Amino acid sequence: MSDKIKELLAKDSFDINDLADIVVILRSENGCPWDKVQTHKSIKKDFLEEVYEVMEAIDCDSPEMMREELGDVLLQVVFHTVIETENNNFGLDDVITDICKKLIIRHPHVFGSVEANNVETVLKNWDTIKKETKGQETYTDTLKSVPKNFPALMRAQKLSKRAARAGLEYDNAHDISTLENAVKALENITESDKTEAAKQLGEIMFTCASLARKLDLDAEEVLTDTNNNYIEKFEKTENAVRQNGQDMTALSIDELDAYWRKQNE
Repeated sequence: MSDKIKELLAKDSFDINDLADIVVILRSENGCPWDKVQTHKSIKKDFLEEVYEVMEAIDCDSPEMMREELGDVLLQVVFHTVIETENNNFGLDDVITDICKKLIIRHPHVFGSVEANNVETVLKNWDTIKKETKGQETYTDTLKSVPKNFPALMRAQKLSKRAARAGLEYDNAHDISTLENAVKALENITESDKTEAAKQLGEIMFTCASLARKLDLDAEEVLTDTNNNYIEKFEKTENAVRQNGQDMTALSIDELDAYWRKQNE
C-alpha cells in the first residue's frame, strides 16, 4: 500500500485535490481495471446523466440528494481533467484558473469600473464580452457556437434567442400563423413523403420552442411536464379499462378515446 493511499485512508474530510489523487490512483497501473481504461468518449454520457440527476435533485427540493449528485458531477470534471493531465495538456489548477479568469473578465461591473445596475445591462455586457473573448465576429457565429449536443428543444430555444438579439424577432401572431401553415401542410402529406413531413414537423417544433421563450417558459421543462401529465392520464385510462375486465389492446381507438375522455375530463 502506497503512502498516498495510507494518507487518504487516515482522513476524515477531503478537498478537491484529494479527489484528483483518488482518480489518479484508480487509473494507475495497480488501480481499478475499469477506471484505467476509460476515455473522454467512453464516459461522456455518464457526465450528462449525472447532470440530469442533479436536476432531478433540484426538482425534488432535496439538499441531501443534491449534495450527492453534485459530488458525482464533480467526479466527472476531475476524471476528464486527470485524463488530460496524463496527456500533458492541462491540470486541475488550469481548469480552475480559467474559470476564475472568465468570471472576473465577464463581471467588469464587480471587478472593474463598468456600471451595471440591473440584470438587463449585466446580460448585455456578458454577451458582448463573450463575443469578444471567443472571437465571434458575426451574429451567425453566435448561433453556430450553441453546442450541437444540446437537447433539440433547448438548442432551438437558444438559437431563436440569439437570432432575436440580432433583430430577427417575429411577433406571436407570425409564429401562430407559421404553426397553422405547417399543420395544414401536414394534412396533405402522404406517409411515404417522410422528407416533407420531417420538414413541417421540424418547423412546428422550432416555432413552439421560440414561442416558449417569448412567454418566458423553458421549452424542455414544458415538454417534460406534458410527458409526466401524459403518463398520469394514461395510467387513469388503463386502470379504468382494467376495472372493467378489459385489455387496452383489445379495444378500438374510439373505445379507448371514450375511456380517455371520461377519465381526464
